[in-house]
Amino acid sequence: MSHSSWEFTDDRGHLTVAPHRPERVVAYIQAGATLWDHGLRPLGIFGSHHDGDTPDHAKAGALPLDRTLDFGGGSSVDPDAVLAAEPDLLVAVSYGGGQIYGIDPEAAKHLEEQVGVIVIEVGKDRPLEGIRDRFTALARSLGAPHEPDTQDLEWAEARLRTLTARPAAARVLALSAAGPGSVHLARPGTWPDLRALTALGVDLLDPGEGAGVNWRTTDWEQALALDPDVVLGDIRANAATPGALRGDSHWRALQERARTVAWNPEAPCSHQEHARFVDAVAAAL
Repeated sequence: MSHSSWEFTDDRGHLTVAPHRPERVVAYIQAGATLWDHGLRPLGIFGSHHDGDTPDHAKAGALPLDRTLDFGGGSSVDPDAVLAAEPDLLVAVSYGGGQIYGIDPEAAKHLEEQVGVIVIEVGKDRPLEGIRDRFTALARSLGAPHEPDTQDLEWAEARLRTLTARPAAARVLALSAAGPGSVHLARPGTWPDLRALTALGVDLLDPGEGAGVNWRTTDWEQALALDPDVVLGDIRANAATPGALRGDSHWRALQERARTVAWNPEAPCSHQEHARFVDAVAAAL
């Protein structure tokens, strides 16, 4: 094999080999935003079944959407349109078992027959630091112009540890608003970013028994009953907006008594994005 060839083993154990380092990369929007934070510019992005007709700005991070091809999300992703853009690599994410997240399995299979696909595991079985490290390794192999700056994150984590060590630390509830009368309460153990906060001493509230692996879907009265001091509220496009929730008195009561921090369960997996999130949580505490 020549020295100019490129290879990378993804989280399924699949080895992708290319005659030269890929430069035309199409990525799941969260992965594309992560590569951008590493100084790499993806050719295009695709979203998930949860995304609408346009890319979700929360997941896109700092990605320049006006200069990035958008191939839609979920069932609307046309694999032939992706292939017509002549990518030399696809970067996808998985929430377990190596299943490509966001697009239909048939479309994923069709793409993988034509172009190399790298899958990064971002689900509950991997710590946040591990996810971040895998993206750093991929970015490095793709020729990232600089190594990530780790200092801001180290400072933010140290600050948060100091705050959570105080007596009577704040009670924190992570949630995604479904609508008036309905809310998804996050199970902290199933989200890598929430587990990272727990490791830093944050008192994340468990929503209790009920259906749902990652969330417990219930009403706002239950959220209020957990008595949080701080709410981590999902800011992705598929979460209900505050305007849609004003009719729910329990939601209003929760807003009045708890401080709200923007939470993005699909934030770019970069040091700078995680530093911002940890800083925001620390500020609320």
